[in-house]
Formats: sequence, structure tokens, C-alpha cells
Amino acid sequence: MSGRLLAVTFLLFVSIALPQQNRQSGSPQPILLSGDVKFTHDPSIIKDGDTWYLFATANGPVNKGELPIRCSRDLQRWSLCGYVFDQLPEWIKKDSPNTKELWAPDISYFNGEFHLYYAFSVFGRNTSGIALATNKTLDSSRADFRWVDRGLVLRSDEADDFNAIDPNLTIDGQGRAWLSFGSFWGGIKMRRMDGRTGLLSSEDTKLYSIAARQRPPHPPPSPPGLPENWQAIEAPFIVHHNDYYYLFVSFDLCCRGTKSNYRTMVGRSRQVMGPYEDANGKTMMQGGGMPLLEGNDRWLGPGGESVLLENDRDIIVFHAYDAKTGDAYLRISTLSWGGGWPHAAWGGDTPAGNHP
Repeated sequence: MSGRLLAVTFLLFVSIALPQQNRQSGSPQPILLSGDVKFTHDPSIIKDGDTWYLFATANGPVNKGELPIRCSRDLQRWSLCGYVFDQLPEWIKKDSPNTKELWAPDISYFNGEFHLYYAFSVFGRNTSGIALATNKTLDSSRADFRWVDRGLVLRSDEADDFNAIDPNLTIDGQGRAWLSFGSFWGGIKMRRMDGRTGLLSSEDTKLYSIAARQRPPHPPPSPPGLPENWQAIEAPFIVHHNDYYYLFVSFDLCCRGTKSNYRTMVGRSRQVMGPYEDANGKTMMQGGGMPLLEGNDRWLGPGGESVLLENDRDIIVFHAYDAKTGDAYLRISTLSWGGGWPHAAWGGDTPAGNHP
């Protein structure tokens, strides 16, 4: 195989319980879930063979490893089927001794391997890093199943105006790979990647800025552990649909149970490095964005999203907080694209699953 970037999207037809007429009309539909869907945070999804695999941040009272993996054959019934690592990699324990868990995995497939980018940090600080693990397959029954930790991809420290967490790998129309990332500080950044190694490109070393929040004239007090100039934007995810690249981000705050006010916003651009704008022409570097998912009486703080484009329907996966308990749950909605913008739906059903 040549060193040229090989982008593979898993586009297999699988029937799930969604009304056909609604798919044809473009109406988004929530997918009702069961099984191990509780305590899911920052989900990232991909399909390998006849199975969807969902990677997430460990969340909840019992964690038996780092970066839990959930599996489903129908997108509805989910089961916990493993962890990427049994424990924190030794090099992270040494380089970042205050790190307690790994965050925000992002799964993609190119150049003959699955690439899992993940983050390590300390809450409220930008002394952070993004690392890479690879695997030939996601099927743990195969002889060649083995996660290989490739180590550090990039880091940030207190002198930087960005935070190296929440990675997302995107492949543009020319076959070039890009890594978007960021949380608070100077907003969402992007770096060109080397599709052969999965590491940073040596051809293009520019740090691109693609989205940020404008600090209000009279900002509220900073949440505990965050800098005085906090700007609540994070969790970028980019997909190419028709003539545009769409940048999904999470505004405001996660991880506070019933006080979480995350919301998912989106902008679009004809170029992967921006500028991304909303329907009113306001750029996302100026705080622009179209609302996609917002909290309601049943579910709070929808965000930490990722998108999967498939043949028979496109889906968005995200976490949201039970308005009664504050626990995080996996949520999935189909996407429609009316008027050139994505639309999602999610119902007020009672949580059907538990993860011990």
C-alpha cells in the first residue's frame, strides 16, 4: 500500500426501527436506546463489519479501564465490550502525574488502520496533550486485534492560548488529514496531519484558528478551576456533506450534572480550515453558530458530539444529562439536511439502560 492517505467510510445498509417515510421526508428521528448507555461521555462512533463501536470517556462510579468501548449490531441495544487500555499509559503517568483519566476519544480509519486520538489533562487547566493509539481491527476475536499506543501527537502548556484536548480527525476532499481540537482559552484550533504516520504534518505546520467565543462585556464569574477569561467552546467535529464542511461544537459547560448547560452548535464552510459561518453570515471565530441540540425539561446539556454519515441515514451521537439525577447518558439521533443545515431530534423517553 502506498503512503497516500486512504480514507475509508463504513457504509453498510443495516435496517433499524425507523419509519421509511420519515427517512424519505428528511425528518430527523431519535433512536431509542437500551443496555449499557448510562455513564457515557464524549462518544465517538464508527462501524466495522456488522457492528458499530462507540468509544467514550469513562464516567460513573465504576471504571475497570481507560476509554470504554461499547458495541451494537442495531444502534439500539448497546453492551460494554472492552477498554482501550487497562490503565493510564506509563508515559502519561510520568509526563502528567495529576492526570486521573483519559478523555474524549476520536475514532477514524485510514491508511489501513483504525486511529484513536485521545486526550489527557487536568480539569480546568491547559497543561494537556493529545495522543494516538492504533489497531488493525475492532473485532476483539481476531488474532490481529491489539491496541498499540503511538504516544504523544501534540501538547499545550500554560504559555499557550489553546487547550490540546477533544481531538477530531477529518479527511478533506483532497485526501488530506486534519486534526481539530480545543477547549476554552483561544477556542478551536486545527493542525494538518501526516496521513502516513497519523502524526503532525511537517509540510504544513500552521496552527489554524477556526472557532472561538466572544467574551461578553460583563462576564459572569469563572466556574471553579477555569481561567478568568474562560470562553466556553469545545468538542469540535467536522464532516463534509455536499458542498460544505460542517463544524459541530459544544457551547457552555458540561460535567456538572443537573447544572450542565452544554448545547451543540454548528457552522459551515466551503474549505476545511474555514471560515465557518452560521446562516446569518456570522463567523464562528466571532461566536457564531446555529443551534442544533439544546437542553429541555427531560435532558440537559447535550454535547460532546460526533457524526457518522451512512448510506441509509446520517446520525449524531452525544451525551446528555438526566434532568432528575444528573447522570450522563448516550443519546443518538438521525440527521436531516433541510435548507443546507443539519437537523436533529431527541425524545423525552425514560432511560432504558444501565452501565454498572
